Amino acid sequence: MNKLEATASFFMKKMPILPDVVVFLGTGLGGIAEAMQVVWEADYRECLHFPVSTAPDHTGKLLIGRIGKRSVAVFQGRFHYYEGYSMRELTFPLRVFGMLGARYYIGCSASGGLNPAFTPGDLMFVKDHINLMPDNPLRGANLPSKLRFPDMSQAYSPEMLNLLRMSASEKCVSVQEGVFVAVPGPSLETPAETRYLRLIGGDAVAMSLVPEVIVAAHEGMQVAGIAVIANVNNPDNFTAIAIEDVILTARKAEDKLRKVLFAFLEKL
Repeated sequence: MNKLEATASFFMKKMPILPDVVVFLGTGLGGIAEAMQVVWEADYRECLHFPVSTAPDHTGKLLIGRIGKRSVAVFQGRFHYYEGYSMRELTFPLRVFGMLGARYYIGCSASGGLNPAFTPGDLMFVKDHINLMPDNPLRGANLPSKLRFPDMSQAYSPEMLNLLRMSASEKCVSVQEGVFVAVPGPSLETPAETRYLRLIGGDAVAMSLVPEVIVAAHEGMQVAGIAVIANVNNPDNFTAIAIEDVILTARKAEDKLRKVLFAFLEKL
């Protein structure tokens, strides 16, 4: 709690505006931030008590500014359990911005497709998730004034999902919808694991998003999730996956994601 309050105070002194929307960009998606009107920025290393992103193609920079009428905090790169951080450490930045009054969280993640109807480069709006990570960011002592057992029956806001649908339709962007599966990583899935994840109801899989969604729910924020499908593997005819290919495909989908996100923020 002392670290949270100290970091919140640090940002209140540094930032010219307090954002009400927080956007996390994943692997290969950091370029979207270039289209925003930035009023303040800092490397994660310059932010008090922040972890540092070590994942490939994660710039590690926090941008504060405006997209349309909204004040937004954009994280160019996130933090992962596989990097060695605890769940509380990797969700610490989002927790701070929840304390600063942010009301909306939008999590974007480059993901592997499990649904055979998907195509690399598709956008998938997240309707629900399955958490297969071995820890929970709420484990341990509960924060004062927060619900000990937050409800997750509508972790992804139906209102925000409808706005995403409207935004995609307005921009003529074809999208998918489905269930996101979070795994610890960093090893990628075997054919048998891929078959299992599909069997339990997953449409896309990645090593991120869900810890932040849990903390956002705990903070009372409304949540939207967008998975960028970087590859789709058939477990009966499996091909090797290279992280370089994931990054390249995610970058190719950036323009679609930017159009949808900007239209969405105008409506929010």
